[in-house]
Amino acid sequence: MASHGTTTAPPATSATGVAERRGPTPGERARDLADRAWRPIGLLLACLAAWWAVTVLGLIEPYLVPSPGTTLRVMADKSSYIWHHSWVTTYETLLGFAIATVIGIAAAVVMVYSTTIERTLYPILLFAQVIPKIAIAPLFVVWLGFGIAPKIVVAVLIAFFPVVISMVTGLKAVDPEMIELSATMGAGPLQTFTKIRFPASLPYLFSGLKVAVTLAVTGAVVGEFVGANEGLGYVILQANGNLDTPMLFAGLLVMSLIGVVLFVLVELAEHLLLPWHASRRGDSVTTTY
Repeated sequence: MASHGTTTAPPATSATGVAERRGPTPGERARDLADRAWRPIGLLLACLAAWWAVTVLGLIEPYLVPSPGTTLRVMADKSSYIWHHSWVTTYETLLGFAIATVIGIAAAVVMVYSTTIERTLYPILLFAQVIPKIAIAPLFVVWLGFGIAPKIVVAVLIAFFPVVISMVTGLKAVDPEMIELSATMGAGPLQTFTKIRFPASLPYLFSGLKVAVTLAVTGAVVGEFVGANEGLGYVILQANGNLDTPMLFAGLLVMSLIGVVLFVLVELAEHLLLPWHASRRGDSVTTTY
């Protein structure tokens, strides 16, 4: 109730029944990040503590499972060696992932817009996916040699399936009423795709990309297992042949770290490119009903 001739301004609204709320402050963002991060960090520290305890108590022989300290010392002493081979694997992974993304999106679009192609291509994709890539990787070495090409091909084959499946699902998940509305408003197929279908499919696509980028790391390493003189797969094979378990564990840790970093980068890209999606809006808007 107003008094002495003054009035109280109502809260700002952007639409009927919807009130805008201020975005999170830097401090709130930091607290939210800490709240999200402490659980996985705590679990990681617990695993490292268990690893350290097993080695210190002598429950497992050191030549079978080295201690965390020994593994980290090897990584520090041979950092240039590990860095070189890590970069080779990362390059193969990124190139394979990029190719799989482009081909997967193109194949998904063709399959969605052509029932005949979908019914023809989908069983072939499923058949190719269930074939163990480690079994056919030697064929690529025979066909393409010992260079980088076989590793990229294996990475593409492993990463391709999640991309195409997620993209097909996203393109088909668009509300049919939106498609009909765009048609009644005179939008052509290209406009409907660029303005409605493709943006709506991006959350599904990024879900597939996060799976695909980690699988691409596995694909590159599998290709290196078969025939290579560079890369983390080569490092792991050499360490295994020499019974050098500290180097073997170091290679595995670095390979896992590459996968985690690439996953986080894809998730960051999703966060930047899809601020409008429900999972990214947070508390910026709330209903007042």
